[in-house]
Amino acid sequence: MRAIIYVAICLLTGCLSRPPLNKQTFIFSPTPTASRGVGGGNRVIKIRTLQVAEPFQGRSFVYRTGEYSYQRDPYAEFMVPPADGLITPICSWLRETGDFSAVVEAGSALKPDTLIEIQVVQLYGDFRQSARPTAVLTMRFVFFDAPGGLPGRVILQHEYSRSIPLKARTAPDLITGWNHALAQILDSAALDFSNVDPNALKP
Repeated sequence: MRAIIYVAICLLTGCLSRPPLNKQTFIFSPTPTASRGVGGGNRVIKIRTLQVAEPFQGRSFVYRTGEYSYQRDPYAEFMVPPADGLITPICSWLRETGDFSAVVEAGSALKPDTLIEIQVVQLYGDFRQSARPTAVLTMRFVFFDAPGGLPGRVILQHEYSRSIPLKARTAPDLITGWNHALAQILDSAALDFSNVDPNALKP
């Protein structure tokens, strides 16, 4: 009888259970590349919309575990939904490159002459091969000429995808991989924009 009471007390107090896992919270923080100053410097640019595909728009990290199977991590999440968490670091990164005269954020009185629509198509940790985990990020960019601040003709549209190898299958390694992927994609998008027809870049 005493043994039964002891076990019941242990179950209630948690002495037979494992310590609870602590939830980890992360943000996007891509490392800017060196300023290039190779064109586009006369443009004032603004993100018009940024959308994340529905399977990946929540705060929880998503892992791909099979050809058609995914799972969410209840212990690793973004501080805010990805669609909100990406805007500020992308604007900061574009500003740091020096490829644009200004990068406009919400609430600014400065009127842009170039608009970007961004869609995040894929955002997950690919854990299908336990020995080869990767961070997957795919983004689609559409740059518009925007005389008067209104979207006009398309200057450039392109989809970029990166798969970054991870040291381990952990949430800190995954966010590091996503940040590397994001920096590479932004670098490619800005470079492609600067290399389009010069006539398209004239204000």
